[in-house]
Amino acid sequence: MPVIRILPHAEYCPEGDTIVAPRGDSVCEALLDNGIAIEHACEMSCACTTCHVIVREGYASLGELDEVEEDLLDRAWGLTPMSRLSCQAILSDRDITIEIPKYTINHAREKH
Repeated sequence: MPVIRILPHAEYCPEGDTIVAPRGDSVCEALLDNGIAIEHACEMSCACTTCHVIVREGYASLGELDEVEEDLLDRAWGLTPMSRLSCQAILSDRDITIEIPKYTINHAREKH
């Protein structure tokens, strides 16, 4: 099973973390299943950008970026060439390292 290394984020993961998740899960599912409450305002339906992450290592191992995700990413805060929506980034057998951006464009954070 792949390992996800999460870089420190003041709100979601202050110390950083390392989690293990099943191949085929999305990065968002893996984070939520391991107690890292990343925002996902559209309930992982690829309709917003609140679950945006930056893949610092292992980007090429994730499932392919499709046109819908690519269009949505244009609206994400802090967009980089290594950005993905964590709800659409599907894990393979390789380990990855991610950074959760400091801000999102979400104006009304919901409790999940």
